[in-house]
Amino acid sequence: MAWNVGCCLEVGCGSGNFAQLVKKHKNVSEYWGIEIEEQSAKEAKKTLNRVLLGNAEELVEQLPNNYFDTVVFNDSLEHLVDPLGLLKIIKTKLTAKGHIVASIPNVRYYKNLYNLIFKKQWCYEDSGILDRTHLRFFTQQSIIDTFAEAGFNVNSIQGVNGTRKLKIRLLGPLTFGLLGDISYLQFAVNACATGHKV
Repeated sequence: MAWNVGCCLEVGCGSGNFAQLVKKHKNVSEYWGIEIEEQSAKEAKKTLNRVLLGNAEELVEQLPNNYFDTVVFNDSLEHLVDPLGLLKIIKTKLTAKGHIVASIPNVRYYKNLYNLIFKKQWCYEDSGILDRTHLRFFTQQSIIDTFAEAGFNVNSIQGVNGTRKLKIRLLGPLTFGLLGDISYLQFAVNACATGHKV
């Protein structure tokens, strides 16, 4: 998806790998990050202009208001205790035409549904949708609803990392879109504050 970066904040910036890609391909005036893991934050400081170490939900109030043009959540909202609350505060940190770019796991992914419905299993794993560190779970619709409740318009939401299995992909049109979302491991979201368009 196309987006202007400007002054950027990445929540859960890791060691700065995504920031390196963005800075290589986009015109970025400043790139900030929040990271909870000390070693990753230390590494990120080599790439980012500023890195805050700690829990995003505790640090967000320290960020300047009306400052960031872009806030990035790459597979990080699901790790938060209160993602809705954080989004509401983040809205005050965005410039008037600022926006959020996010990647969020899809709990309705077909493999997860199969394990739940047919195997009667909800087993946490070391990675993936049921990562042991995930505190919240999202569907395509609940992503839209969460952003709306926080005061954002979802300009686009696209399934990413879709399955190549034709039988699964055909379920979308065969069910008139009812199961169209189960093909995707994640959703990529672009959202802006209510009243603005990106």
